[in-house]
Amino acid sequence: MRGPLLAAAGGAMGGAGGPLARTIRTKLTAALQPTHLEVRDDSPRHGGPPGAETHFGVLVVSGRFAGLSLLQRHRLVHEALRAELAGPLHALQVIARTPQQWQSDPRAPPAPPCLGGSKR
Repeated sequence: MRGPLLAAAGGAMGGAGGPLARTIRTKLTAALQPTHLEVRDDSPRHGGPPGAETHFGVLVVSGRFAGLSLLQRHRLVHEALRAELAGPLHALQVIARTPQQWQSDPRAPPAPPCLGGSKR
């Protein structure tokens, strides 16, 4: 089961989600001016305590990604979330596309399965 979708297309960035989810949404919006942004909290799938915000997936569509490699796109996302990645954010799945890529295929791949981490 996938986590809750916390933000949606076209700048319709509602207030759903916890404080870390809202911070992720705010920082990515400011840094990348996305035309589409989804923030998915996958934390419940990873066995943490209720309300933990540790595992997220983001789908970011931005013109800032034009001409950049996948690694360069991920670096932009990671730079925007540097403080969160150093602290409470344990795992981040990033899908970074240009508006043209998103227009030609507006589907996000499924979230990766939880492999159990230290619980194995």
